[in-house]
Amino acid sequence: MRRGGDAGVVTSGGGRNWVELVATVLLAVATVATAWSGYQSTRWNGEQAKAAARANALRIDSTKAAGLANTQTEIDVATFTQWVNAYAQEQTELADFYFKRFREEFRPAVDAWVATRPLKNPDAPLTPFAMPEYTLASRAEADRLDAEAEVQAAQARRNIQRASNYVLGVVLFASALFFAGMSTKLTSPRLRVVMLCIGCAVFLGTAIWIATSPVSIDV
Repeated sequence: MRRGGDAGVVTSGGGRNWVELVATVLLAVATVATAWSGYQSTRWNGEQAKAAARANALRIDSTKAAGLANTQTEIDVATFTQWVNAYAQEQTELADFYFKRFREEFRPAVDAWVATRPLKNPDAPLTPFAMPEYTLASRAEADRLDAEAEVQAAQARRNIQRASNYVLGVVLFASALFFAGMSTKLTSPRLRVVMLCIGCAVFLGTAIWIATSPVSIDV
């Protein structure tokens, strides 16, 4: 009877030691994983801020370029209005005077428009501004900068999501820590094993998910 009792004690003690060993390992790795996820969350928040700052700077430059394009268009409209009156009235000298004051970007459009014989051709475009030859480098630059700003804004949104994912990782790893800690406090062997298994499942699932997430490291 004594031997049977001693065997039961050894078995029970061995099972408890096994649970405590696994729980200790889980507590250690989950603590490291929690710290890593917190670090990555901070890093991706920083990356998001950088991308957002780049997007804002590009939008400011795009606005400046768009403002320049609008100003140039206003100048083109003003000079064209004066020129077209002289051109329609066949005041050659006055028309030449205004034509010489056209911007370099505007002249090709006017030449292409004149080639359509607008005074006699009812199908001619109403103004040179409707011609494909009328292009503004500043407008194209504004569009390019705006497109780049949108790329940076999209990157900022992705970085926010990555930071949020790592925050969720912190929460899940903390849950694994809770289950691991509770498994060493309970007196029921079955409950200890159940709590430990839940903690291991939460940790492994979260670790696999986090392992597929992008990493940001400041060297």
